[in-house]
Amino acid sequence: MTNIAAAITEVKALLGQRLNTSKSVCELHGQNETYFPKMLPNAVAFPHNTLEVSKVVKICEKYYCPIIPWGVGTSLEGHALALHGGITLNMSEMNNTLEVNTQDMLAVVQPGITREILNKELRSTGLFFSVDPGANATLGGMAATRASGTTSVLYGTMRENVLAMEIVLADGKIIRTGTRAKKSSAGYDLNKLFVGSEGTLGIITELTVALKGQPEAISAAVCDFESIDDAVNVVIMAIQLGIPMARIELIDEISIRAINQYSKLDYPEKPHLFMEFHGSITSVSGQAETILSIAKDFQVGGFKWSTKSEELNKLWAARHQAYYATKALFPNQIGMSTDICVPISKLAKAIKDTQSDLKKYNVTGSIIGHVGDGNYHTLLFCDPTDPDDLKLNKLLANRMAKRALAVGGTVTGEHGIGIGKLNLMEQEHGSSLSIMTDLKKLFDPKNIMNPGKMINLSSKQIDD
Repeated sequence: MTNIAAAITEVKALLGQRLNTSKSVCELHGQNETYFPKMLPNAVAFPHNTLEVSKVVKICEKYYCPIIPWGVGTSLEGHALALHGGITLNMSEMNNTLEVNTQDMLAVVQPGITREILNKELRSTGLFFSVDPGANATLGGMAATRASGTTSVLYGTMRENVLAMEIVLADGKIIRTGTRAKKSSAGYDLNKLFVGSEGTLGIITELTVALKGQPEAISAAVCDFESIDDAVNVVIMAIQLGIPMARIELIDEISIRAINQYSKLDYPEKPHLFMEFHGSITSVSGQAETILSIAKDFQVGGFKWSTKSEELNKLWAARHQAYYATKALFPNQIGMSTDICVPISKLAKAIKDTQSDLKKYNVTGSIIGHVGDGNYHTLLFCDPTDPDDLKLNKLLANRMAKRALAVGGTVTGEHGIGIGKLNLMEQEHGSSLSIMTDLKKLFDPKNIMNPGKMINLSSKQIDD
């Protein structure tokens, strides 16, 4: 029943040159940041507004043609790959800020705007958009994957910061979810249903997002430890004491070595905590001093803190480059990034168990994470010419996930499911997965919306 060629012909008549079938463009949209093989769409569409998206979706629905939304392609679990071919919907030309309301502290934006561009536009307002996943992702992609990142411990994830959305459903119908109000008890919360749906239920064409006030003062602290256990124990104690940290990042010794080489820095090659505090001039100083007093009980080495903006920018630029820095440290290998999230009390053991697995199986890997909310990432490396090497990496990732579930955690804190963690959905959700499957069938009965991601309704999938 699928007729992708017919769908392409009609979309071409609608969009003209903004429907591209060239090999180079399709290959660009068939790549990913990690280990999955190339999966090319048959065509790439570049819509300009919600009405065009609706018309494209109606055409694809008629011909059972898969539709794959694309932001900038930074997702790590194969979310934007064309597993079944079809048309990729590149939202990059829907990148405008439609409204900034300083009184209500919100912005209305199109999905193709990136977080860095939005924050540049907000500089004169005294407000900023707080969710920072590291990559310069689009807000549509961040909402679709329920992104979080370095600032989530204080400001929350996309789930808390997306107030409302405009969505195009699988039949082309346009709906709105959420409101501008701070709270509502009116009916089912469709807004949160679509945040994190990974393009499997509809296409996001507009977002209303919460903004935060720029703090009076910001300070950052960097300290190193003899062991990851010591660093994590500082985090746990700081959280238990209620210290309001805006960021608290764990960087292991391999990542520090990579950062030093990539960013031309000279941190000791030991586990580090990178921290940031927001508040008044007095409070950020006091928070840093409290952290230092805690760290002294856990074999802290050097401890530096600063309120200078150039030093803060340098610190977080280095942190955000850690993924690419570590990949550069192993240039001839494939990098596989995976994440889990556990209750904070289980964090130290979870990381220790991952380190033990790396040693036991002789796998090269680094650990880095937003440990303030129990979330950490492991970047595993393997020989691209050795399929067994990649299988071993997948084994370790699977072991991480199962240990997280065993202590009441989740198989992914922010990467999402996509293709890579599809096989873990039943283990995490049990009988609830059937409800999710029913929702997918209800919203997308022809299975055209990013098929094969999160909920598998087809036989074709990537091997575990």
